[in-house]
Amino acid sequence: MNKPLRRVAIFCGLLVFALLLRDNWLQFVRADELNAHPKNTRVRIERYANERGNIIVDGKPITGSVDSGGNYYKYKRTYVNGPMWAPVTGYASQVYDANQIEKIEDGILTGNDDRLFFDRTLAMFTGDKKKGGDVVTTLSGAAQKAAYEGLGKNTGAVVAIEPSTGKVLALASTPSYDPASIAGSNDEKAWVALNGAKNKPMQNRALREIYPPGSVFKVVTAAAALESGKVTDINAATETPEGWKIPLSRVPMKNHSGGCANASLNEALRVSCNSVFAKLGDDVGRDKMVEMAEKFGFNAEQFTPVRSAASVYDKQADRGGNALSSIGQFNTATTPLQMAMVTAAIANDGKLMKPYMIDKLVAPNLDVIKQNDPEEMSRPVSPENAQKLQQMMENVVSKGTGAKADLNMDGVKVGGKTGTAQHGEKNAKRPYAWFISYAKTDQGSPVAVAVIVEDAEGTNREDISGGGLAAPIAKAVMKAVIKNRG
Repeated sequence: MNKPLRRVAIFCGLLVFALLLRDNWLQFVRADELNAHPKNTRVRIERYANERGNIIVDGKPITGSVDSGGNYYKYKRTYVNGPMWAPVTGYASQVYDANQIEKIEDGILTGNDDRLFFDRTLAMFTGDKKKGGDVVTTLSGAAQKAAYEGLGKNTGAVVAIEPSTGKVLALASTPSYDPASIAGSNDEKAWVALNGAKNKPMQNRALREIYPPGSVFKVVTAAAALESGKVTDINAATETPEGWKIPLSRVPMKNHSGGCANASLNEALRVSCNSVFAKLGDDVGRDKMVEMAEKFGFNAEQFTPVRSAASVYDKQADRGGNALSSIGQFNTATTPLQMAMVTAAIANDGKLMKPYMIDKLVAPNLDVIKQNDPEEMSRPVSPENAQKLQQMMENVVSKGTGAKADLNMDGVKVGGKTGTAQHGEKNAKRPYAWFISYAKTDQGSPVAVAVIVEDAEGTNREDISGGGLAAPIAKAVMKAVIKNRG
């Protein structure tokens, strides 16, 4: 072979090698990236070529699929009581992708997950249509309905947890939206309207919104005071003057009720004394307060498996900031999920279970692909101190500001804590109304609840309180859980 031909052959060989290298790079290295690329319509077409599996609550599907008659996307997602379940399911759209459980478990629901390889292969030989698997949730339909209807037209959220396991029983957020309204290929108008709405109906307030907790955070400060040994007897008087001044400031701490001077921890929680808990936070110290808050889950994202925003307890606060943080002010911020976790840990005698809302993943042939089991997350307080906190929270309901949460059922005790969180410039906006609670029987606690109401149409500012607005919602959810358990 002469020299020019040899050069051409080498050059062509290099081109073939480069082509093979590029082909393998695309097929193996960048395959996942390209499959997930937003402009790759083939993935979406394939996703909706067959009926999706369903998301299950109480043994029944809350989702479905319908033949949309489209040229590209054959099946469209449907929802049962879509607005009520939207914070749980999320949406699956032919155009706008998916989110929450619809996104996280897309592989199972479409049937494309590697764990469903045998089912897909068998369908090829039998001629059956490809099917997706199902996602079975931990949710209670009765609890979710009570939460959603309880919130009504208010802006807010509810989270209910089974303390002994961490199972999420209710996850409601209002205002909400119907995922079916954006499921098709011609829903641009609805998509634009939802994303541009001032009241943010697509925001999952139960998981993604963080709020000033106000007085409901006092149970965390009480836990820190007990665990640190600053308080041993919850009925003993504290050395707290009525005009206790915030450290590094000349400003006295304001109380919104009488009888706070030297009030016991038990009485201070019942009437929600700012001075007592701010002083206790200062006595415990910032580092120990941070440690306690983090044992409950603060300063870290939570996954249910849907991601929840991290609640915040300031690690750098000075003494004055720490004192204010100890009563749920300053930089303290929390999700409703986080406050439900705090309540669940107290109700579960100090053991915090990891919250989760997917019980199991099921193949089309009903084989269980994955079973999720309860998992201990931490032990923020000892059983003895948890029982003291329970005694204090039950006192709030039986003799204090949480009376509207009392179930008045034989053999059922209810513990709770109200909160009215100021916010806005110079605290000028309507306060947020909080209520956290649990119900307890001789067999333990079946439910812990956190409720926040952001606003109340037509309600005077002076009348806004966790005990007035949020407690009745918590009561309805707890009652639904207990009745549903039979």
